[in-house]
Amino acid sequence: MKKLTALLALVLALIMTASCALAADPFGKYEEPVTVHFVRSTDDTLDANYFSQHPDKTMTDNLWCDLYRDTLNVIVDYDWIVKGGDEYEQKLNIELGVGNIPEFVNVNTLQLKQLAEADLIMPLEDIYEEYASDFTKEIMLETGTSPFDAATINGHLYGLPNVDSTLMIADLLWVRTDWLEKLNLPIPTTMEEVIATAEAFCKADFDGNGVDDTVGIAIAKDLWGQLFSLRGFFNGFDSYPGIWVEDENGQLVYGSTLPGTKEALRTLQDMYKKGLIDPEFGIKDGGKVAEATTAGKCGLFYGAQWNSIYPLQSCVNLDKDAQWRAVSIVPATDKPLKAQTDVGTLSWTVVKKGVEHPEAVVKMFNVFIDKNWGPNNENGIYYAPLDSESIWKLSPVVPTNPNKNNGAFLDLEQYRKDGDESKVTGEAYSILQKLKAFESGSEEGFALWGWERIYGAEGAYGVLIDYQNKGMLQDNLFVGAPTETMTSRMSTLKDLQDEVFTKIILNEAEVDEFDKFLSDFNALGGKDITEEVNEWYASVK
Repeated sequence: MKKLTALLALVLALIMTASCALAADPFGKYEEPVTVHFVRSTDDTLDANYFSQHPDKTMTDNLWCDLYRDTLNVIVDYDWIVKGGDEYEQKLNIELGVGNIPEFVNVNTLQLKQLAEADLIMPLEDIYEEYASDFTKEIMLETGTSPFDAATINGHLYGLPNVDSTLMIADLLWVRTDWLEKLNLPIPTTMEEVIATAEAFCKADFDGNGVDDTVGIAIAKDLWGQLFSLRGFFNGFDSYPGIWVEDENGQLVYGSTLPGTKEALRTLQDMYKKGLIDPEFGIKDGGKVAEATTAGKCGLFYGAQWNSIYPLQSCVNLDKDAQWRAVSIVPATDKPLKAQTDVGTLSWTVVKKGVEHPEAVVKMFNVFIDKNWGPNNENGIYYAPLDSESIWKLSPVVPTNPNKNNGAFLDLEQYRKDGDESKVTGEAYSILQKLKAFESGSEEGFALWGWERIYGAEGAYGVLIDYQNKGMLQDNLFVGAPTETMTSRMSTLKDLQDEVFTKIILNEAEVDEFDKFLSDFNALGGKDITEEVNEWYASVK
């Protein structure tokens, strides 16, 4: 028995030794080049800020693609590239609809579920567990398991979440403060004051051209994006479009169907009738509205913390007297004011079945996270260098440290109190260099005005952290994978919603058309979706 026990111990030791020797290397370099095929979109910030400064670079020959090649021997290629927004979504949906998917592609949860049900993509839980670095796993769980839950179907993980901050989803109110000063107006703190400010801006004719071409509040046709959005406006009416919230009975309801939504629509229609809203907003995307805002045709809009970089930096470049500030959204009712958030993750990287090296994308996640937030403090090179605000977008995968921005802001706040720069490290250090460059008053530094408006003493991120500290955030309480009826009907219901809401705002439909929308929403699948969502909610409570 002693000999047998010793023999078993030896065998186990050999097995463990062999297992350790064969353990996957999260950063292991392939002996032969491995080409990974993606598709992607570009946007104005990437085109304007990076390629204008590096005209010799391309989407496959740049800092990030070179890094993946040099560290992993992974070659990035794209089957196709289009402009972001509607063009990308239309192209992607057409390609996915006929089963023509690349080896690796970033999709939303609805697309992910459709691809999984069509058996076109592979489960990734084993590959992720084996190849993800410990630091990657730590960062990917900063906001909990929700980004993984949303991509888990029948117990299998079908997508790697490009994790991002939940807090950053919340809307802010951007106000042109130099116009407020000229009119001796305060920063608006109520919906009545927002409307009054919008009306005053319209009448002022700041450009002096004598033409009624200034809008009171800028809105884009994508009503719920992070640029020229209406989410923050609706939140003021205790309405939360596009997310699921609890009703008074503890049941989940779709936030677009709440009573406050109708009052928000009524108010917007009144504003339209007064000429405070661009009559063509329904056909103008964010880029077109940004052009008008840059040209001084607007001084008020709802949006995200990064809007000072795009498009407002261009506005102040053209008019050095222009000043903008992000402030809290405002209430229109006596109910507690809350800014809606969502699972910060907006895309998941899925892998086509049959790909020879599916683990390559996990290694890319490891490199992206390590270079930007790892111990070597290389954020100022790969994420936010002085000469480019968007160099990180050159990577086809962009999993983010969800707490990076609020952590950086708090570090900078501490620095503003004690002046101890030695405590400012990582991304906060990179941002501090930008703030110093701006404060120097140089021409080059002025190009960093947008960063000061986010991370300065009156920065946008301070408002978001104030939301957090005061309990002013309304989370999306449904964070599971799309339900059965969601998969087949939600896209149609969202299109119906946006069509009806836009018509009401444009005074092409009566406000009571909202009541018909509620009836149609339930009849066309909304009732079934609500039941499915509450079944899920009961299972996780």
